[in-house]
Amino acid sequence: MDITRLQAGDVARLGGPAAAAERLRSLVPDGASVEDEVREILRRVRSDGDGAVIDYTRRLDTGGREPRELRVAPEQLDEAIKLLPLELVAGLQVAIANVALVAQAGSGEDATVRLPQGQRVVLREVPVRSAAVYVPSGRAPYPSTAIMGVVTARSAGVIDVAVCAPPGADAQIDPLILGTCRLLGVERVYRMGGAQAIAALAYGTETVAAVDVIVGPGNLYVQEAKHQLSRTVGIDGFAGPSDLLILLASDAGEREIRLAALDMLAQGEHGDGSLVAAAAPSPHVCDALAASLQALVVERPTVGEAAFAIVQVEAARDALALADAFGPEHLQLIGAEMEALAPMVASAGCLFVGAESATAFGDYVAGSNHILPTGGAARFASTLSPRHFRRRMPEVRIGEGADRLAAAGAPIARAEGFDVHAESMEARVRENQLQ
Repeated sequence: MDITRLQAGDVARLGGPAAAAERLRSLVPDGASVEDEVREILRRVRSDGDGAVIDYTRRLDTGGREPRELRVAPEQLDEAIKLLPLELVAGLQVAIANVALVAQAGSGEDATVRLPQGQRVVLREVPVRSAAVYVPSGRAPYPSTAIMGVVTARSAGVIDVAVCAPPGADAQIDPLILGTCRLLGVERVYRMGGAQAIAALAYGTETVAAVDVIVGPGNLYVQEAKHQLSRTVGIDGFAGPSDLLILLASDAGEREIRLAALDMLAQGEHGDGSLVAAAAPSPHVCDALAASLQALVVERPTVGEAAFAIVQVEAARDALALADAFGPEHLQLIGAEMEALAPMVASAGCLFVGAESATAFGDYVAGSNHILPTGGAARFASTLSPRHFRRRMPEVRIGEGADRLAAAGAPIARAEGFDVHAESMEARVRENQLQ
């Protein structure tokens, strides 16, 4: 396997941790623009509805085979769950329960603010009416993505939650996805993927009901469609190829180094476009990690074409600076020296502290959400949470505060050229005086 190595001197020559982070990002080239292709797909779905979705499904998903109905029948969900091994069902139920507990803890409550002039503003948390979770296809089905999206939406108070997943060459969705949807209580499941699925969910078709929010990872076409439709429907952000950064302490032992190598290879399973990196102040730790990666990858054929890198930094504080500039989707801190930095981490989609805290737990059963900001977006974006499915709506009750507020607000309105705004506020003063 190819591992890009940066020594401490290289980091300095590049211009410091921020420049080194940019160098790491460059290891995964930007995907070719699909903006025009996606725009055409969205246009066709908006104008032709089901016909366009079915046509693109035939061309892009089923390899020319005639697609089945877009919506999965409820009895097929019941049949699917019977095909799943009991231990798998038990694991899915643990994941569902843990994600629900964490999501519910993140749901906001209404707050009432009473202001000096006498008015009252209630900040209400209102769930959207409907949402959809896009579950991508790849080497295998991803029931965990269905769990992360559906459970979080339900915890936010969304009753109407749909799932869509691309059908395979047999024109079917894998029973593992369908069975998980049955465990989640999802009633609407659609056999469709790609930009056409996002368009159908945003605009609505003869079969597909339009939703208010669409979340979930996907390929470049899916993410570009979400971007182009973000004025029509709410989205979670750009959930693209995965990335991981591990910070290892100088005194990391053999077991910790091996665990870090396993975690890096695990993230490499996400395949082409993924970026997996580690940083440590110790040249010995960096060399040992590289050797462990090379030894372990031999018998692990599921590791894909991810980009791997190891960076030697001068000190722990430089590793932290690298992490904050890199903005990793996943950030792991291993060893006391690095774990002590946890309270100071400012940019990470999800932070895993300690050698036992493998990123893989977060992908499935830890309770945290695995739909995370990628590509450095953790510098300004957050993990999927109930807030992606809720709107904060102020409810204003002026009451006896009208007199004092009009005296303050009317001059501002007139200064902006909005005389009727001022008149509207002042009319309330006159009404109060007449009462």
